[in-house]
Amino acid sequence: MARVSDDLLLAAQSGDRHALTQLLVALQPDIRRYARRLCYRASVIEDVVQEALIVVYRRVGTIRSPAALAGWLLTVIARLCMLPALMLMRGVEELASLEESRELAKVPPDELRIDLVNAIESLSPSHREVLLLRDLEDLTIGEIARRLGVTREAAKSRLRRARALVREYLLGTKDSGREST
Repeated sequence: MARVSDDLLLAAQSGDRHALTQLLVALQPDIRRYARRLCYRASVIEDVVQEALIVVYRRVGTIRSPAALAGWLLTVIARLCMLPALMLMRGVEELASLEESRELAKVPPDELRIDLVNAIESLSPSHREVLLLRDLEDLTIGEIARRLGVTREAAKSRLRRARALVREYLLGTKDSGREST
């Protein structure tokens, strides 16, 4: 990984736009290399690179030190590459029955990814935002509540509802928008 100086990281964390731009430019080749190695499908590499740069841009203040940057970035990229699988694993925890999990297991992975994107897009803005903050940006419930200006309980409730709506959409149950009329 390209060595990022303490000064550049600190300047970017303090809000220096020029330093942040330099940081993003310096990290992009490494992000692309990591994405090529970690992503299952080559077709998602450019999307992962862009999303990883957005995560760095938004979360640069949470990076403890330049030494921790490489590990943190690897984790971000791995999660972005595995986002559909991560969301499904979290959703599987909440499946109501073994029958529902069997139904999802029958769907081809590429079709499931498309359905997952459609399911997320079908959510209301508030449900989509809380789901992406938790599952993409990996924010804690407390961080999500502060960012949205709501209580922890409200953030948990929205997240639970968003996941339930995604599950309903994927399973094709009523009110999911997938039933034919």
